[in-house]
Amino acid sequence: MQKLLGASEEDDEEEMEMDVKEEDDEDEENGEKHIAAQMMMGIDGVMASTSSSSGQFQHQQQLQEQVSTPGGGARRSRPLEEKERTKLRERHRRAITARILAGLRRHGNYNLRVRADINDVIAALAREAGWVVLPDGTTFPSRSQGSRPAGGTSAGMTSSSSQMVSQQAPPTSLPGASSGYCTSAEYNACHMKGVFMPTPSPYDLSSSARSQSSGMVGDGGEQTESLPLIAGSMEVINDKQIIGLPPKLPERDFAGTPYVPVFVMLPLGVINLKCELVDPDSLLKQLRVLKSINVDGVMVDCWWGIVEAHAPQEYNWNGYRRLFQMVRELKLKLQVVMSFHECGVNVGDDVCIPLPHWVAEIGRSNPDIFSTDREGRRNPECLSWGIDKERVLRGRTAVEVYFDYMRSFRVEFDEFFEDGIISMVEVGLGPCGELRYPSCPVKHGWRYPGIGEFQCYDQYMLKSLRKAAEMRGHSFWARGPDNAGSYNSQPHETGFFCDGGDYDSYYGRFFLNWYSQVLVNHGDLVLSLAKLAFTGSCIAAKLPGIHWWYKTASHAAELTAGFYNPCNRDGYTAIVAMLQKHGAALNFACAELHFLEQHEDLREALADPQGLVWQVKQF
Repeated sequence: MQKLLGASEEDDEEEMEMDVKEEDDEDEENGEKHIAAQMMMGIDGVMASTSSSSGQFQHQQQLQEQVSTPGGGARRSRPLEEKERTKLRERHRRAITARILAGLRRHGNYNLRVRADINDVIAALAREAGWVVLPDGTTFPSRSQGSRPAGGTSAGMTSSSSQMVSQQAPPTSLPGASSGYCTSAEYNACHMKGVFMPTPSPYDLSSSARSQSSGMVGDGGEQTESLPLIAGSMEVINDKQIIGLPPKLPERDFAGTPYVPVFVMLPLGVINLKCELVDPDSLLKQLRVLKSINVDGVMVDCWWGIVEAHAPQEYNWNGYRRLFQMVRELKLKLQVVMSFHECGVNVGDDVCIPLPHWVAEIGRSNPDIFSTDREGRRNPECLSWGIDKERVLRGRTAVEVYFDYMRSFRVEFDEFFEDGIISMVEVGLGPCGELRYPSCPVKHGWRYPGIGEFQCYDQYMLKSLRKAAEMRGHSFWARGPDNAGSYNSQPHETGFFCDGGDYDSYYGRFFLNWYSQVLVNHGDLVLSLAKLAFTGSCIAAKLPGIHWWYKTASHAAELTAGFYNPCNRDGYTAIVAMLQKHGAALNFACAELHFLEQHEDLREALADPQGLVWQVKQF
């Protein structure tokens, strides 16, 4: 947190100094021009009265050259002390502004850009108060349409404009509310009467775009231009035509509103290994209790090891179908998790659900399909990213197996998607369903706050590392670090993660960049297929909150998990960009936010969950 806050303040300081310098240069230039103008006027007067004197004319030319040349004898008359005082005042003012903006970002959850100004702050406050702020600055209440201009400024409210966010909470009892996903701009447009959504960009000056810019309220007898409207009804009130648009409740975007959707996670073992619903009567009673307290829905894992347990592409969804029917009858919603990992090997797991049996059989003959540490210990918790494109799973690659599974789920429960019962699909991308390497396996002896170990020693990952090293021209870099310690080491005990260690050497930067990029590529590939399988549905990915050793320079625990996030580099930018590319929501798990105050051993781990959350939240 301190790292990012400092960076933000440094950017504001640099911008301040540049602006002050520009102002000084502009003042100097204006002063010189003013002096030059006065001197030229005097010269012209002299020339008019003594035009016959060639000596005076030459003197005037020399004087003109002296004045117009920067650095000449004539300078502005403002004292140097006043210039310095102006600089100090401006620097002080901008420093205060930077601290105010940093405080709003950190404590007020305001999503302000790094070089925000007072206009951005006012717009954010207006949106929080329930007003609508257009990109050109036009501001009006979200419910009172009388104050909104009827001209072309309303054309700025397009589906591509994400800045016009109304912060007014939508009532949950509105008729026609839909569970489908839509953007904040779409919700604002649907929430107000008389709002239209032109297809072209508001900055498109083509004739087709201009022809679609007209007022949204017309007199009863006037003929208004044809506009592409969202589906709705037309009403006539006091000889005015008002476009009535059905409200649409967004499924994911509740930022700035008092409404928080609540989904309750069902037990991990609600479906047994035979894909049968465990104790349906007791479950039905519990679901009714949830319904009685106005819970939005439930979340459930769809385990790969249960559904495709015995043979490739033989899927058994019977237990899940019965569960989903119970949820639908109670008018609850579902969030499902495509769980491609093993259950029972992590803290909190109360059931054991292994990977499919046929995958385990392949692993006995080819253990390199599993993640491997430096000592050669295999981790069957999930498949190695190295086989994402290797046809080692009965003629299929790992990503093809994931895609076939997701496509089977989408076809099997098509009516639940069409009816909006399934509101979101979270795609498992690693151990515990999270996008990370299995760098901290409890079964191999890891205990908090150990730094973990790199998981890149199966033959497929080493093959990728060799290829990357050869492309870099350093084939001897095709190896993992030999001084990175063990699972329960601390950063200062290793030569790789200690302050000034090898993590920041040329080899260290190469290795960590490759290691983290493999993780990003894995998420990118799987989510691209998930987006294809669940077209039109909201997908999400889960990111872990690895906050221990966050206050050290290397961020060792994050590095072994695949997040290249030392103190001099932002390791989450590429991940968030990848998620945005696929329109995937981010589920960020960072617990123990206030636990550090109670346990001395956690404070000794130099953990900073608040700082980590703040860093990720900036995106």
